[in-house]
Amino acid sequence: MSTAAPDTHRIRVASYNVRALKQDRSALVEIIRTIAPDVLLLQEVPRHPVSGHRIAGFADEVGLTWFGGRRYRMSTTLMTSLRLDVLDACHGSLPVRRFDEPRGFGMATVRLPGHRPLVAASLHLSLRAADRAPEIRELLAAAGRSRLPMVLGGDLNEEPGGHTWRHLAGQLREISADRPTYSAQHPHQRIDAVFASAGLPGSSPAVALPADRLAAATDHLPVVVDVDLSALADL
Repeated sequence: MSTAAPDTHRIRVASYNVRALKQDRSALVEIIRTIAPDVLLLQEVPRHPVSGHRIAGFADEVGLTWFGGRRYRMSTTLMTSLRLDVLDACHGSLPVRRFDEPRGFGMATVRLPGHRPLVAASLHLSLRAADRAPEIRELLAAAGRSRLPMVLGGDLNEEPGGHTWRHLAGQLREISADRPTYSAQHPHQRIDAVFASAGLPGSSPAVALPADRLAAATDHLPVVVDVDLSALADL
């Protein structure tokens, strides 16, 4: 049973590393439908050049909309619910070393009816600590060009004490819960999180997600936040 975001000023944002849909797909679909996100920030979706139809099909299965478009062979994207208007959406590439896996971000300008728009972005940072700082700087620059409030989330491949995590937390506020996100089978590291601009507070909803289904679905746990958009309400 899903638990929808509470009131007309809130949206539910979830970040989830889905491990290329390689594990129990029915469990993964069940988990996402139970969460019922308005914005689903995804990492490790299938990334080969002809995988767009698989991602679009997955969006249909979980009851969300995927904007598609060029993905630069990377595996980060996002999906949205019909509660939101999508005003603009794109994928962008991030700098990587030669022969490394392509990395990038999915980003959309969305609007909850009766509210001013905001930017939502999904990120998946490098396994190398030295590479994460330039990646996050480029993402923040891209997200900030619109001068809109933003919600960013994803797999940082780093725990809260890390340099890049602290840099991101210095630009935005971390609004997700302080709990381990990896691995789904034996949670012991917090490497996934959601951050937001000042004035967009978040709370962690109580969503009943069975541990066995979480462990079957993928190797990360989802991060779920209800974001309060009261500050963006039209007067």
